[in-house]
Amino acid sequence: MAKKGEKLDLNKVRNIGIIAHIDAGKTTTTERVLYYTGMIHKVGEVHEGAATTDYMEQERERGITITAAAITAEWRGFQVNVIDTPGHVDFTAEVQRSLRVLDGGVVVFDAVAGVEPQSETVWRQANNYRVPRLCFVNKMDRVGANFQRCVDMIIERVGGNPVVIAIPYNEGPEFGGVIDLIDMVLVTFEGDMGNTITRHPIPEGFREQAETRRMEMIEKVVENDDFLTEKYLMGEEISKDELLGAMRQATIDNKIQPVLCGSALKNKGVQLMLDRVIDLLPSPLDIPAVTGLHPKTDEPLERRAENSEPTAALVFKIITDPYVGRLAFFRVYSGVVKAGSGLLNTTKGERERIGRIVRMFADRREDVEEVQAGDIAAILGLKETFTGDTLSDADKPIVLEKISFPEPVIELSIEPNSKADQDKMGVALRRLAEEDPTFKIEVDDKLGQTKIKGMGELHLEIIVDRMKREFNVEATVGRPRVAYRETITRHVRIDTTFKRQTGGSGQYARVVCEFEPMTDEDRQQLQAGEDFLFADEIRGGTIPREFIKPTFNGIKDAMSGGVLAGYPVVGVKARLVDGAFHEVDSSEMAFKVAGSMCLKEGVQKAGPVLLEPMMKVEVSVPEDYTGSIVGDLSARRGIIVGMEPRGGGSTSIRATVPLGEMFGYATNLRNMTQGRGSFSMEFEKYSAVPQHIADEVIKHGR
Repeated sequence: MAKKGEKLDLNKVRNIGIIAHIDAGKTTTTERVLYYTGMIHKVGEVHEGAATTDYMEQERERGITITAAAITAEWRGFQVNVIDTPGHVDFTAEVQRSLRVLDGGVVVFDAVAGVEPQSETVWRQANNYRVPRLCFVNKMDRVGANFQRCVDMIIERVGGNPVVIAIPYNEGPEFGGVIDLIDMVLVTFEGDMGNTITRHPIPEGFREQAETRRMEMIEKVVENDDFLTEKYLMGEEISKDELLGAMRQATIDNKIQPVLCGSALKNKGVQLMLDRVIDLLPSPLDIPAVTGLHPKTDEPLERRAENSEPTAALVFKIITDPYVGRLAFFRVYSGVVKAGSGLLNTTKGERERIGRIVRMFADRREDVEEVQAGDIAAILGLKETFTGDTLSDADKPIVLEKISFPEPVIELSIEPNSKADQDKMGVALRRLAEEDPTFKIEVDDKLGQTKIKGMGELHLEIIVDRMKREFNVEATVGRPRVAYRETITRHVRIDTTFKRQTGGSGQYARVVCEFEPMTDEDRQQLQAGEDFLFADEIRGGTIPREFIKPTFNGIKDAMSGGVLAGYPVVGVKARLVDGAFHEVDSSEMAFKVAGSMCLKEGVQKAGPVLLEPMMKVEVSVPEDYTGSIVGDLSARRGIIVGMEPRGGGSTSIRATVPLGEMFGYATNLRNMTQGRGSFSMEFEKYSAVPQHIADEVIKHGR
């Protein structure tokens, strides 16, 4: 790790995330990483509520990770910045924003459950951000652990290309160590904390399997390297350095994902995994130069990971600390960020003074003078900078690609219990929304009611709990409600004229728009986070250029409330095809109003329908309960997608179920399976609501 004033050797930096499905053992694995790298001297366990990275009270009570925690550690003389991310689908934004700034990831799988739904989601997110990754099959000591099935599922479920580089020495309670296929030795981890690492010859009973697996590994690696392919075909020996070099390049290029195994809880295999993080995952120098745009000219720019380049940093996370205020986590892509200097927030066009810079150690922090290219740290005291904002040199500005987040699918009303609580609640909700981009606040003017929206019941439950504990706000919370959407089902052409005469110059705008439902091809053109396509097809200047943008804004604003029950309108393609203006009376405001009126009339006439969020649900239950669970899911309007046996005599049932039918399902499942069932759920898509349910929703309005 670089000492004060010393230049950081970027070849010796690894920015990695530990990502996985809930309960696969990410936090336990991170805890072992901290212990073996000397960052902590006593391991805290998740089930005892003492994990270092789970420092929020809610995390300790529930035994889950809610916020991504960033920690700096050291291994073999390399600086490793580790981010332990949440696995619960409600906190998917935490994973997304972490992946945006990471160079590599370790995906942790449960050896019994295999590839679970949230593993699929994080894998997909890692693909989107092109993050190279290793796989760590954890919990090899559990009854029902099956390493090979887990590897097969990586191919079937997520379309990965796993290359096994270590196999277990026995599975289940007999699990005794890891056979390393690169060095061809059996590695055992002895002592209370597995500190004593011993390398033995591979036992006779495992030698044939190890040799076969090694040949498979070499074949998969050399096919990505022409020089080694030739060597292999000629029957020449491939050295360890050549093999690791080719494997590292193929991993960085996302062609393969090396697979290791172990048991974090039993302290077996984590050190070997750390070695391979250093050997195979990229440094900031192995990642292509980051690209962005000039904030004024939209000219494409790029920045290399060098201190001599102009400064460019991305803020990927905000935490409100009750003692020190707002902490902004950031990744420096180029240049150096120094305490006391000034930078420009190019996203908002605001200047920011960099006060204190701290290196994070979960919830403990250490002041540093500067952060160099390729590194991750946190800044205290930024006023205008939030998640996804870029900080750069004022003289050489750049806006880096923003992080896009999914829209909330669930909402509930919240009322303060007293006048004093009302003032505090506004501040608390604003602070929490600054931290969490998937948490939205909406005030209903008609009812004078505050609604909060999020990714799931647990998400909003945690928000309300934090509001009460951290901000001392007492509030009454309504029942969760589904965040419906509205869309259209047919093509219409609408001709709208807005005309108003009020003494002096009036207001005039004519807009002709064609509206139609979006096709799959249209959706591919959408920018991240958008669900509406606008095409300007004005010919011959019937509407001057300066009035096109206001028309677009009017249409877009009107989409926030549909005609059936006031829910946002999505999935619409609008084509502005004709119009008219008046030399004196036309204005931007007139065209904005006309655009808004046009959209409202268009949705009304284009066969509007209500949409509801459909969830991908996976239920894991003992075989005896399969029939009753399938029956229950069908009664909830669920469509069963598939069933497959899992280790330990349990069955996994996959289904698509409307979110509105899943409230309170956890209690129901517990009762039906005597507490032996578990389930996970994530948003899949929006689908049309059956008419009788739509009528009910429309009747009750918003």
